[in-house]
Amino acid sequence: MRFSLALLFCAAAGALADEPKLEPGTVSLFNGKDLTGWGYKKKGAFESFDGKTDASDKRYTAKDKMIVVNAGKGTAQLWTKQSFGTDFELRLEFRAAKNADSGLFVRGPQLQVRDYLVAGPYKDLKKYKPQDWNEIVVVVKGEVAHCTCNGEVLNDKMKVPATGPIGLEADRDQVEYRNIRLKELK
Repeated sequence: MRFSLALLFCAAAGALADEPKLEPGTVSLFNGKDLTGWGYKKKGAFESFDGKTDASDKRYTAKDKMIVVNAGKGTAQLWTKQSFGTDFELRLEFRAAKNADSGLFVRGPQLQVRDYLVAGPYKDLKKYKPQDWNEIVVVVKGEVAHCTCNGEVLNDKMKVPATGPIGLEADRDQVEYRNIRLKELK
């Protein structure tokens, strides 16, 4: 009995270790269990996936504390219901399958998220870990975003609108996202 409880405790502690503690003023954009707060933009309307673990076309799935872009289901864009008009820091972790292609939309414009060393445009990254977890940090001040992957610059002056939602693109192969969090900057 003691051995089982010890294993359970170790498993729970390991799961919690993957989740960063939220700093004051930081909100999680993904609850880790379903697609609440996310959906598809469709001809002036918003198809909400609140309480659902799969997008209507199965292109995105919420499982194991991740948003998973499912391979082979076509291109689609998943958006937050909420728009963000203040300065903010967005942090997320992603893991891309070999040659996977996805994207992160910041108020509209897209930052490529993919297996960078295989499918450019950022083939020279030194800290990128293929098929492992990597962190993207996007700092938006006004209408300019500074974007990094594991501390290396992806785009230092990406132009973004004054307000808009956050989005994820499903394009080629599987990409997983977790710990998607946003902190407003003052």
